[in-house]
Amino acid sequence: MMMDGKRQERTGRPPHVVVVGGGFGGLSATRELARAGARVTIVDQHPYTTFQPLLYQVATAAMAAGDVTYPLRAFAARYPTVRVHAAGLGKLLLDQKQVELTDGAVLDYDYLVLGTGVSTNWLSIEGAEKNALPLYSVRDAKTLRSRLQTCLEETALGKRPTTHVVVVGGGATGVEIAGSMAELRMRTIPLTYPEIKPEQTSITLVERFDYVLAPYKPHLRDAAARDLREREVRLRLGATVASVEPDAVVLSDGTRLHSDVTVWALGVTAPKEIADCGLPQGKGGRVVVTERLNLSEHPEVFVVGDLALPPEPLPQLAQPAIQMGKHAGRQIVAAATGRPTVPFHYRDPGIMAIVGRCAAVVQLPNGFTFRGLPAWLAWIFLHVAYLLGGRNRTSVLVNFFWRYFGPRRSRASVAE
Repeated sequence: MMMDGKRQERTGRPPHVVVVGGGFGGLSATRELARAGARVTIVDQHPYTTFQPLLYQVATAAMAAGDVTYPLRAFAARYPTVRVHAAGLGKLLLDQKQVELTDGAVLDYDYLVLGTGVSTNWLSIEGAEKNALPLYSVRDAKTLRSRLQTCLEETALGKRPTTHVVVVGGGATGVEIAGSMAELRMRTIPLTYPEIKPEQTSITLVERFDYVLAPYKPHLRDAAARDLREREVRLRLGATVASVEPDAVVLSDGTRLHSDVTVWALGVTAPKEIADCGLPQGKGGRVVVTERLNLSEHPEVFVVGDLALPPEPLPQLAQPAIQMGKHAGRQIVAAATGRPTVPFHYRDPGIMAIVGRCAAVVQLPNGFTFRGLPAWLAWIFLHVAYLLGGRNRTSVLVNFFWRYFGPRRSRASVAE
């Protein structure tokens, strides 16, 4: 084993690291730790990891759920010192260096990495949690797809007059789901549901700012808005949601938008179990950490990904999570071998969002921007590169090009 610090000298074994959360941050940390010979136990309530940036493709039946998931045990099999425990986080006993899991198991650790991710923030808006559908997990994506399928079937059979969709939130998730649903409405529904007239369906995007994609430069925001409008997405910009009803989204000015399917793409917060563990929390429930990404009172505990709130807050995206996980893993290796730990510095690779076929926007940290087909191809190939498993990469790549350039009939209709 490569690790040979004081802890190992006392026990004769490498330190045991429990990684809670099998997302971008947790798996990135696990790679670094496993390569150094640490014993790692990955804890996650699901036996698979999910590639969340492509969940909207599952929700609109462009991809199967298996295309965006990968078994954690298959990942762990690459490293002889990594194990998987499928259970949820129950309770943290920081003073005892133990983690209690929802299945009753108790794991001892020398170091702990928390990368549980976050959950939907309903922002205390009346009726939102009850009547809107989030898009943060595979289950969410399947539920949204099923709801959309049911509405379309009922509309085609005359049991429901319309299938109007309202997407709340004009960030990357909201823009991508609205654009994908618009492509579905324009290209697939006329072929698979010929009984449905165009006026019986619509896609509306509601955003409280006067523009979509707030982190982007104005000309990219405008380009994304134009691309959405070209796909017949109705934009309600500068509008705040007051409440969500079973069949409508009500705006603060009293406007009532009829909605058969309401998608919630607005805000995230830390999961309830994190608050129950008594960790120091800041904005959005994120756990306050030092510049080294660990807890000030428990330096053996690291927090990564969307859950972490470092001194300089980072966007809740895949890249920060990946880099945080790698940093946390390296700092644990350093601490276990008696070397000093160092602060985390984020290397911004840029941001990108896709609107639809041949339409995307990319903004690089040096200020360079581009859009259209080059941005769309860059988005596709970058996301495919980060998928786990060769089969998943091939399947996703084929699905993308078949959906957008294949015959105008659905390979994966909403009836799947």
